[in-house]
Amino acid sequence: MVIPGSWQRAARGAGLLASDGRSAPTIFAEMSALATRTGAINLGQGFPDEDGPAEVLTAAVDAIRRGDNQYPPGIGIADLRLAIAEHQERFYGIRLDPDREVLVTAGATEAIAATLLALLEPGDEVVTFEPFYDAYGALIALAGGVHVTVPLTGADFTPDPDALRSAVSDRTRVILVNSPHNPTGSVLPLETLELIVELAHRHDAVIVTDEVYEHLTFGVPHIPIASLPGARERTVSISSGGKTFNTTGWKVGWVMAPAELVTAILAVKQFLTYVNAAPFQPAIATGLRLGDDYFAGIAAGLQAKRDVLSAGLRTAGFDVAESRGTYFVVADAAPLGFTDAVDLCRQLPELAGVVAIPLSAFCRGEYAARTASLVRFAFCKRVEVLERAAAQLSGLRQRSTTR
Repeated sequence: MVIPGSWQRAARGAGLLASDGRSAPTIFAEMSALATRTGAINLGQGFPDEDGPAEVLTAAVDAIRRGDNQYPPGIGIADLRLAIAEHQERFYGIRLDPDREVLVTAGATEAIAATLLALLEPGDEVVTFEPFYDAYGALIALAGGVHVTVPLTGADFTPDPDALRSAVSDRTRVILVNSPHNPTGSVLPLETLELIVELAHRHDAVIVTDEVYEHLTFGVPHIPIASLPGARERTVSISSGGKTFNTTGWKVGWVMAPAELVTAILAVKQFLTYVNAAPFQPAIATGLRLGDDYFAGIAAGLQAKRDVLSAGLRTAGFDVAESRGTYFVVADAAPLGFTDAVDLCRQLPELAGVVAIPLSAFCRGEYAARTASLVRFAFCKRVEVLERAAAQLSGLRQRSTTR
């Protein structure tokens, strides 16, 4: 059987093909299956185990009952587009035309897919930071692009400015930026964002931002690149409601960009899902209009969960990086004598009744080797679950001394 070329490119970009060309399961699927099989606490997948705000859930139920169950407009319902525009002005001072500069999508991943498919020609380069969210590699490959990465280094996982300058060239079509960053939990500093804008202008590149964790930062502000001088006219900003409102299964995302870019992205998006989430769109609009206390509260609550798990990991003997945002914290297992995080993650259900993901799953080649002992844990779970996981992990230190 001949595998279609575009599928094969995407699968290779995501690391889904083995060397013999056969489909290979990802570490994510493997770890999730391991959690199910063993009953271990799943700190590998980034989804909450608590529902979102009652107002948002009620709005979805009300929408279903009043009959909002058929195709919505292809660009998204007018009220959600208006709520997105209001949100951007309220939080960041960015003014958008909701009728021309906002597009609703089936989550942020579809938004990224439609954007890359719309903007890339075969051979165009896309620069991302590494580690990178696994979908990026697949989507860049699917669009025929060339994936160029800049490593995030040091305890705070930030890029070296000279490395970034070297990666961006006249062959660069897109600079794809994810901040707050999955999987490391880092938040890019202002000077890095300003350098990205400078390089985009110098090389006539488009900036595409993945900002799905925009409201989940801890003690540092989220700065949208589109809010910086000279950035907006060449920036496609992407976000979603899943992380902000604990509704990851609803898949409601959005694109914000100059009208000509939105038009190009819509031309692709209409042949992907066409439309989605009719009753959930008004519910997310309700969420975006919640008071400031809600948005401050979700960040504070998640920060407290981060602290519970981080303290437990340190007690267990890990070196723990400070997570400044997202659902995730990265811990180094080398002090415990584990130099291969893939092997450790396969043993963790038996050793501690916990499942996690090796950071190398988000890397390739040389960088994967450099991060071999690092593990990503998700702390977007109930406090009692995190406390139980921390207690179970505490036995690792004793086990490591007897290895």
